[in-house]
Amino acid sequence: MVENIVIIGSGPAGYTAAIYAARANLKPLMFLGFQSGGIPGGQLMTTTEVENFPGFPEGIHGPQLMANMNAQAIRWGAEVVTEDVINVDFQQQPFVIRSDHRVVYAHAVIIATGATAKRMGLPGEETYWNRGMSACAICDGAAPIFRGAELAIVGGGDTAAEEAIFLTKYARHIHMLVRRGELRASKAMQERVLKNPKITVHWHTVPIAVTGDGNLLNGIQIQNTLTHQHSGMAVQGLFYAIGHTPNTSLFQGQLHLDEMGYIRTQSHSVATNVPGVFAAGDVQDHEYRQAITAAGTGCMAALLAERWLSEHGLIQEFPTDNSGTPIPEILPENKEPPTVHGSSGLNSEPVVDLTATRHHGGYALRKLYHDSDRLIMVKYSSPTCGPCHALKPILNRVVDEFEKQIHYVEIDIEVDGEIAEAAGIVGTPTIQFFKHKDRVAELKGVKQKSHYRDIIQQYL
Repeated sequence: MVENIVIIGSGPAGYTAAIYAARANLKPLMFLGFQSGGIPGGQLMTTTEVENFPGFPEGIHGPQLMANMNAQAIRWGAEVVTEDVINVDFQQQPFVIRSDHRVVYAHAVIIATGATAKRMGLPGEETYWNRGMSACAICDGAAPIFRGAELAIVGGGDTAAEEAIFLTKYARHIHMLVRRGELRASKAMQERVLKNPKITVHWHTVPIAVTGDGNLLNGIQIQNTLTHQHSGMAVQGLFYAIGHTPNTSLFQGQLHLDEMGYIRTQSHSVATNVPGVFAAGDVQDHEYRQAITAAGTGCMAALLAERWLSEHGLIQEFPTDNSGTPIPEILPENKEPPTVHGSSGLNSEPVVDLTATRHHGGYALRKLYHDSDRLIMVKYSSPTCGPCHALKPILNRVVDEFEKQIHYVEIDIEVDGEIAEAAGIVGTPTIQFFKHKDRVAELKGVKQKSHYRDIIQQYL
């Protein structure tokens, strides 16, 4: 079978393209991706309040906006898979798209792989990444090591401003390092930063190295870009908010890219140099890079793809009554999975059922740690962490495979901060595995299902 349209990537561009194509009865196949291009839902999954997307006068959390788009695309008939595309062949028609799990043929392709946060490559960065350094304050800011601490953030745009303000919820003080003598952020965000007593802006300043005790970061070296004077700054965390690199390595040699790596599209269009292949969102836009412009180009890509299919007599329609109520794949399901943490009386301790698979909270973890012979899989997450939400449906499927063979415990580091601190959690999501009171494995970030499955099978 040849698909009408394959959409590679998610975020506002990919989801909007999926919604338009699905409403046209084209049943698009959408590869969300979760490694090569970040996480399903793109950059908005690491954003708190989105206050400039039309239709939400009170603002909306980025992960929730993406969950809404995901549900809308599925409602109209889009098929969504949480896989990375590892290879494409645009030299033949139909086009060939390969993931780790399948080979797909398509008459048209829409690329919406977005961009990934940049790193600076500072001396010490490899040692202290995820040990006090991060490119996502929204994901990691609530970690125990950052609470009540002095932190630094690099950048002068809207993202840096937003994340600096977010970090003030947890940190004692924020040092904002700005290369120039002014902020690039919007006037509204500049005002919020400059009026916040917990934020100090250091103009004409860049970090040049990070230091630590071998385990955790405890300081940075900074340089004044005008005087070139070096000095030290004692901070327990350093966050990057310095821009993004387009996720186009997959398309090198297949499509025309510009000098910065963005996909070149035709003037006033989202068509690429290959007929039938379209690019939408930040993967082809290095000027505006907004959620609403990404959504607009996703709409353009779907309409142009439909027109191209029609002109070449390639459309196969899939009518649907759209009567189902989909479950969002990105945010946690509306109904939490079965949890055992009740009580046997008003003054008694919670009851933990050792025969159950799924559990919540620190008390359940302590009980299972001491009394269970099963492998214990613990997910540490934060309510504001987009990758944590993206990981949930992946882990749910894995845990379902090993029902009654393992224990799966979810720990909210906001609620169980002491547990997270004792476990050495410095960022979310983090998955730890325990067997007979020993920690046997740890995975950070969002991984493929096979990573978790292999560890479980190893220790069953």
